[in-house]
Amino acid sequence: MNAYLPRSVAVVALVAIVLATSAHANAPDGRYTISANTVYDTKTKLTWQRSVLSTSTQYEWAGAKAYCKGLSLDGGGWRLPTIKELETIIDFSQSFPPLIDSTAFPLTPAYYSYFWSSTPSLGADASAWMVNFSYGSVSDAGVVGNSFYVRCVR
Repeated sequence: MNAYLPRSVAVVALVAIVLATSAHANAPDGRYTISANTVYDTKTKLTWQRSVLSTSTQYEWAGAKAYCKGLSLDGGGWRLPTIKELETIIDFSQSFPPLIDSTAFPLTPAYYSYFWSSTPSLGADASAWMVNFSYGSVSDAGVVGNSFYVRCVR
């Protein structure tokens, strides 16, 4: 059993480092400035598309990037967020899915709530990173031919 102790200690240390450096929001008062169509994050200085198009509108990865680039909402300049940017709006203070501030980001699906990021997995264009707001999980298993939700940023 002692032969496995160093590996266990290393795993615990790695988990502690990852948890200590995560960029997840708890959505405290004043964190978001909400308008009809957008949410300004006062911490990250990013402006987010407030609502998804509908709970049935999803895109493949290339379509998600094109949708954000072509979005003219409140003046344009939109893009698909990086995985680090998308992680900042996960809200672990929520008791039930979706794990996002539902006042700031209404109509976010509670279940099967996968959202694309612009970050490719392992530098390839076969898969990309995504966030599942149902559980607040981050995954690089998003095969670019699959369809997921989109929330644009600028």
